[in-house]
Amino acid sequence: MFLGEFTHTIDDKGRITIPAKYRGLLAPGLVVTRGFDQNLMLYPLDGWQDLAQRIAERPLSDEDMRAFRRRVFSGAADLVPDRQGRILLPQYLRDFAGIDGEVVIAGMFDYLEIWSVEAWQSVRQSIEATDDADRWEDLGI
Repeated sequence: MFLGEFTHTIDDKGRITIPAKYRGLLAPGLVVTRGFDQNLMLYPLDGWQDLAQRIAERPLSDEDMRAFRRRVFSGAADLVPDRQGRILLPQYLRDFAGIDGEVVIAGMFDYLEIWSVEAWQSVRQSIEATDDADRWEDLGI
């Protein structure tokens, strides 16, 4: 389970360090792909396999599904952390998310999101700026 926020620095080679508490879960490998809000999504291999299987079960005749497949799979990179728990984020993913320097790694229960510090602050402010009780009511929890 992935919870919490962690701030890390991307080194000059484009590597980030996985938070220590998650290194064991991600040691066998992981997949990083484009997110939906100018961020990146990082999945452990088993979580990625589950997502990929659900996507693969959808019909190719569905135009929206084909576009979704293109977005998710063409942007994906399979990675294995090095001995220091670092992964090298491909340049095209760093460019997509606008990340350089410091990043926020945020736990999302079954995956992690990687954000530029500025984008994450903006997202958090928009969520926390107003009383959204009515907005969350429809979630059924």
